Amino acid sequence: MSKNGGTTKGGQSTPQGAGRPARAIAIIGPYLSGKTTLLEAILERCGAVSRAGAVTDGNTVGDASPEARAHGMSVSPNIADVEFLGDNFTFIDCPGSIEFQHESALALTACDAAVVVCEPDPKRVPSLQLILKQLEDRDIPHFLFLNKIDSFNTPVRDIIPMLQPASAKPLVLRQIPIWENGVATGFIDLASERAYVYREHTMSEVAKIPDKDGDREQEARFHMLEQLADYDDELMEQLLSDIEPPRDNVFDDLARELSEGLICPVLLGSASHGHGISRLMKALRHEAPFVETTAQRLKLDNAAQSAFIFKTLHTTHGGKLSLARVLTGQIPDGATIVGAEGREERASGIFSMMGEEPKKRGAANAGDTVALGRLDQIQSGETITTDKNAIAQIPVPEAPYPVFGVGLGLKDRKDEVKLTAAVAKLVEEDPSLRVEQSEDTHQLLLLGQGEMHMRVALERLERKFAVAVMRERRQVPYKETIRKSTEIRGRHKKQSGGHGQFGDVLIDIAPLPRGSGFAFSETITGGAIPKQFIPSVEIGVKDFMRQGPLGFPVVDVAVTLKDGSFHSVDSSDMAFRQAGRLAMSEGLQKCQPVLLEPIMAVEINVPSEATARINGLIPQRRGQILGFDAREGWPGWDSVQAYIPQAEMEDLIVELRSATAGVGTFRAQFDHLAELTGKLADQVLAEHKSKAA
Repeated sequence: MSKNGGTTKGGQSTPQGAGRPARAIAIIGPYLSGKTTLLEAILERCGAVSRAGAVTDGNTVGDASPEARAHGMSVSPNIADVEFLGDNFTFIDCPGSIEFQHESALALTACDAAVVVCEPDPKRVPSLQLILKQLEDRDIPHFLFLNKIDSFNTPVRDIIPMLQPASAKPLVLRQIPIWENGVATGFIDLASERAYVYREHTMSEVAKIPDKDGDREQEARFHMLEQLADYDDELMEQLLSDIEPPRDNVFDDLARELSEGLICPVLLGSASHGHGISRLMKALRHEAPFVETTAQRLKLDNAAQSAFIFKTLHTTHGGKLSLARVLTGQIPDGATIVGAEGREERASGIFSMMGEEPKKRGAANAGDTVALGRLDQIQSGETITTDKNAIAQIPVPEAPYPVFGVGLGLKDRKDEVKLTAAVAKLVEEDPSLRVEQSEDTHQLLLLGQGEMHMRVALERLERKFAVAVMRERRQVPYKETIRKSTEIRGRHKKQSGGHGQFGDVLIDIAPLPRGSGFAFSETITGGAIPKQFIPSVEIGVKDFMRQGPLGFPVVDVAVTLKDGSFHSVDSSDMAFRQAGRLAMSEGLQKCQPVLLEPIMAVEINVPSEATARINGLIPQRRGQILGFDAREGWPGWDSVQAYIPQAEMEDLIVELRSATAGVGTFRAQFDHLAELTGKLADQVLAEHKSKAA
């Protein structure tokens, strides 16, 4: 797009000004990079608020929820609409913490572009890489806003090479700072070749390029043009011929190469002081693609009406709200919405959002980001339409593997029914949460992405849904097995008037190889036990194996029914079932029962510089390193494979994140059971006995 609108080389054709659809821009970046502060600066500059709020004061439009303000961090996307020089923008302030990254991933899906906020800190490069990679993998155009220029102590020419490993796209520096006595007093825009002097919380003023910075500006501009020329043969010829390219062509190249995902432009500023905000907004206005381009990227440009649901909210008075970006056509007020698999629901109102505050509005057009009321069956991640037939669904990232969890215990048993409904709504709001009922321990588990993720979820559960729970440590599903064989008789005989009860069995109990489970067989001859009673013996055996002599389920055992006797009147299924239980109760005690603990196969993904620390951490958790290799598709990262006991996995993610500046993660699945003996086994048995008492 040229500076004055019209048609760009990339084919994006839109009129200038108010007739253009609203653009959705995500603001994203590592934790504490200043995303919410940047949103406040944008709102102030565009006149949407009279004064920028501060995260420390708890009065920002972003971080609007009580949980976000209590912890001083974004925990869910927040929306704000602004107008800048006649163009409309919707900004979506996304969480930066890896623990809330899935919320960001869904919000990014239907955005036209993203502004990635970062600091010039080499320790933050892995965090930046996490964010840039998901944008690159999904072909979402993005700018880099190098924040906190007032605290720079490294030259920008050194910062860009430091950050480049985080980006698969060339980082194209658009501005260089003007320094006076070690303080950034302004910047030079390399595309327009103009200097600007910063003014606190207001627009910068145009100034003459200082003589001392002339050579530096020419060098930086030529390097920028060289990077653009890598994707423009005409520009390359001009540079080789020492021909100054027309300025409008430079802006056209910047817009096209951004839209096509070829480059990542880098701008400078300080969100807390309001520096660089206007130039950022002008770059977005001139270069960020429109919703038509986004619909093409998502393969929805032929759909008459379509929208994407990226967030679900349950409000106290307004019920369920589904936050949606309209991609094609129009959604009128009161429209019947068709979701995935053809589900139909009537939306009860269309709302604009400012933070978490809905405001009633009319029809939503392509480009608008709105909330749709009471779509009870529509979930986050669905592509919707107003057509009678469902449309193709936009692919969305899978919810990440849960790496942390807690057991949920009720403070008041009367809340049991309420808890089920409340947890379902909690997971609907945040699909990266998972709820499971453990088959082994019978605990209700809430699983997610880390300690803070769990804390926020439980706070939200109590605040929004009035269910107070006790946070419990996850129980490890220990098992037990035997080391020796034995032959044992079990006899159940009871006489209480009328028919009595009689069952008599002789069984052989033997250990099986690890992982074999349970095997039952019989070698009855001569009708010692009628055939119809044999299944009851097996049921009785299994009954006792649910809780063996150590108090845990018994596995890897073979039981053979060898002999027995019966009574023609008093024998019954129940009597032989009880005889089987009695035989196991006495027999297993004689077979040297031993405790088994679950061992997990774990893949740990970390930046390469942290691999040595992780290799030292694993043995400390009684783990066994199996090997490590470069992580496929992740330059500068390694994958470490290991076996780790499940009992040692409880807070692994906390230590892992601490060792990797907050970016390490893992996947784990059950692999096998292993014997646990000595003091650790004694501790487990003592703890289990005390709980049972």
